Formats: sequence, C-alpha cells, structure tokens
Amino acid sequence: MKGNMEERAVGLAQYIIENRATVRAAASKFGVSKSTVHKDLSERLPGFNRPLYLQAKAVLEENKAQRHIRGGIATRRKYKGT
Repeated sequence: MKGNMEERAVGLAQYIIENRATVRAAASKFGVSKSTVHKDLSERLPGFNRPLYLQAKAVLEENKAQRHIRGGIATRRKYKGT
C-alpha cells in the first residue's frame, strides 16, 4: 500500500470514514506514520477526490473534538487500574 500515494490516500480516507478511526489507528493499520496520514489526507486527497476528503475531514474533526475526553478516560484507567 506504500507504492501509489493516491491509492494510499483513498484507502486511508475510506478506512477512517468506515471505522470512524483516528489518525493514529489508521497509521498503524496501514503501516505508515501519522505525518504521512495527515499529508495524504490534507494535501494529496483534496487534489483528486474532494468529496471523499470532506467526508474524512468531518470524521477527523469529530475525533479532534473528542480527544480530550479520550485522554481523560485513559488517565483514569491508568490510575484506577480498570
């Protein structure tokens, strides 16, 4: 999947949309860095598939709005042991 950048960008966007996944989850699934995911989705994808970009961007914005909540839950688990 590392070969063609356009195919990778489309695959990443589809994965994020279908699974409501975070950038970190998509990066680990595809074996690329978080920076690569961001670059593919924010710079490459809008150039050739704008509707898919807008859908993926909506999911990423939702994740960004919720990340402080997920961080609090992770900290709670760490100290409570559950």
